[in-house]
Order: sequence, then C-alpha cells, then structure tokens
Amino acid sequence: MSQTTQIPCEGPSPDRSDARPHRDSFIDDFRRFFVRGLAALLPTLITILLLVKLWEILWDYLGRHIIWIIKQLSVRPDRPVAQVKSLWDYTLSLWLVELIGVVLAIVLVYVVGLFVGNFIGRTAWRLAETGLMRIPLIRFIYPAVKQVTDFVLADRKRHLPGSRVVAVQPHASGIWSIGLVTGPGIRSLAESIGQEMVTVFIPSSPTAFSGYVVVVPRQSVVELPLTVEEAMRLLLTGGVITPGQSKTIAEPLRQPQRPDSQPQLNPLPLPPTT
Repeated sequence: MSQTTQIPCEGPSPDRSDARPHRDSFIDDFRRFFVRGLAALLPTLITILLLVKLWEILWDYLGRHIIWIIKQLSVRPDRPVAQVKSLWDYTLSLWLVELIGVVLAIVLVYVVGLFVGNFIGRTAWRLAETGLMRIPLIRFIYPAVKQVTDFVLADRKRHLPGSRVVAVQPHASGIWSIGLVTGPGIRSLAESIGQEMVTVFIPSSPTAFSGYVVVVPRQSVVELPLTVEEAMRLLLTGGVITPGQSKTIAEPLRQPQRPDSQPQLNPLPLPPTT
C-alpha cells in the first residue's frame, strides 16, 4: 500500500520591498526643514525689518533735519561753518550722528505728544489742521490718513472705553462676521424704523485696520466674550490664532439663533458719544 506524501502549498511569498521603511528624498527633507526654519525665523526677521524701517523713517524725516538745524545754530563768529561741518561730518562717525538724530526725533515726538495732550495744545493743533484742510490737494488726502492713524495709534481706553466684540450677519443669514461696537446708531434711522441701533465696525482680514461700518439693530448682534486685542489677533492671523477656550468667561457666549427667531440678548454698553 503506497503512501502519498503531501507537500504543503505555500502561498506567494510576500513582497519584501513593501516592508522596507519609506525614506524621503533629499528634496522632501530639504523642503520640510526649510519650512520649519522659515517659520522659526520669520517672526524675528519681520520684527527686525519693522524696527529698521522705523529707524529709517525717524532719521530721514526728522533726525536729519534736526541735525541740520543744530549745525546752523552752532555757527558763530568764533566757530565758522567749516569748523562745524568738520565736527559733524568728519570727527563724529556716521552711525553716531544718526543715533543722535534718531534720539532727538524720539524726544521731539514725545514733546509734540505732551503739547497736544493739554487743552491749549489740542486747540492749536486743531487750528493747524483746519488750515491744512483749506489746501485743495491736502484736504482730500489728510482726512483718510488721519482716520487710519487715529485707529491704529489712538488710545483705545480713552476713545473706545465701552467697545465690545460682537458677531453680526451683514450679508446673509447664517454667515457671521466679527465686529466692534463703536457707538450708537444714527438717531434718524433708529426713529424711522422704530428700533434701537448700534454702529459696528467690521475689520477686514488680514488687514484688520481697514474695513467698513454697518448700522444694525441692537437685537441682531451676538456679544462675544473676547477683548479687542484678541479679536484683532484673530483677524490679523486669518483665524489661525484663536483665543484660548479654557479661559474663564464671566458671561456665557450667546449661541446664534435661527433666522426666523429673534435672539434675546443682554443690552450692550455703548461708548459715550463725542
């Protein structure tokens, strides 16, 4: 009786090439680490660039002229122009002259701030602005520039003491925009429609210092538990940097309601009208 030997059938051998770990190419490694390095260095480089530009503005538009005035005032009968010029142009190094000019420019800006900070200075400054507004070309450029500088550099604690961060629907239902309550609405508009209105400034992103203004009913805005600085940081980064969710909030966030229902919200404190 013959015995049959069965040989076990083995399946196809696994492809050992698939088990090898995948290694990125040099181009992939270079791109990945270059992006990481750029992300680490870019904030510092941009900060240095802004400081350098600020230095150049202070020197080119203020410091250089202050040094020129000092040169003219230093000329005396016993100290001729050639001696003064030799002192500033040859004896002192160029970086030291620029440093003196920039420091004097900063002092000048501080003195101007002190001057316009009191009543007499503000009155004189407003009279000067009124005179500038009578010049044909300047009166079209100066107001727009002044609005931008006032928004960027003005003291928000004094000008917007009651500014609140809110969400509004300026375009369509269900699409919310972040804005700042800057004041009460137009009185004639509120009287014509019979509702209390508020003025909301909606910044653009990422240029949060520009935007547009809407006048909306007070009941149609949703108050957000954010500060003005947190809202600006959110807009400047395009939503990448969001405020911490673990922050303790004194007042709970109001959830947006459906368009067919009127949201019941707490009244918003408004900044005093000027």
